[in-house]
Amino acid sequence: MNLKPLGDRVIIKPDEAETTTASGLYIASEAKEKPTTGVVLAVGDGKLDKDGKHLPMPVEVGDKVIYGKFGGTEVTVDGEDVLILRADDLYAVFA
Repeated sequence: MNLKPLGDRVIIKPDEAETTTASGLYIASEAKEKPTTGVVLAVGDGKLDKDGKHLPMPVEVGDKVIYGKFGGTEVTVDGEDVLILRADDLYAVFA
């Protein structure tokens, strides 16, 4: 991918929406919930502190994260749908 996030932004590849329930029933495409988990594809340099130095980012490329359902901007890059979010919109990292 030829896209680098700026500042405290990250690029996420959202997980696929569930197509079946736990009991095996198929979910209609209109009823599928938007995923709130994904994998970090790229990380910006971070916010600047008062001295102009970059603060460390809370995630790294390859981390699996949970993010806000309605945050970010959806874009298509090289035929792949990705989400650009601020680091503040990330809720947790899977350990």
